[in-house]
Amino acid sequence: MWDRPVKIGRINISRVLEVLCYLIAICRNQCDYRRIYSLASEVLSMPYYFEFDPENRILRGCFEGRISDELLKEFYRLSGVYFERTGARSGITDFSAATSLDVSPQTIRDLASLPPAILDPELPRFIVAALPGIFGMARMFELAGQDTRPNLHVVRTMKEVCVILGITDPKFEPVPA
Repeated sequence: MWDRPVKIGRINISRVLEVLCYLIAICRNQCDYRRIYSLASEVLSMPYYFEFDPENRILRGCFEGRISDELLKEFYRLSGVYFERTGARSGITDFSAATSLDVSPQTIRDLASLPPAILDPELPRFIVAALPGIFGMARMFELAGQDTRPNLHVVRTMKEVCVILGITDPKFEPVPA
């Protein structure tokens, strides 16, 4: 039954079972709760999540930690689904809590050549990127996709997003998976 990875959403059940067996072995000898917390966080943490501000109809996808090619491609694929599902009128990809972007320039070009996640070119979309390397990659995406995303803004803070949208205090709520 466990000869191949079994996943529920982004959680790899096989990996969870492996970690649990390891934790049981640790606790037989000596229980180090810091190690247990670290392993559980690694297995169960979500590297990104979606939020929605119903008053301003803004969808925001937030990244945390390290971002890989595959993770960014998966996010891009899902963001359009969430955008349609929420009926959003603007979108934000927020890299503020990202610690590194381990994504190749080719992946950025490939994503920019895909149809936009937000189909209506008139709707505003934003990339919030505070770190210089992430900001540079975001600008590369903006330039490579400028023909199909004319209303894309790459900014460094959420405050800049609020100024451009003319709002003062967005209130984001989690979007269920």
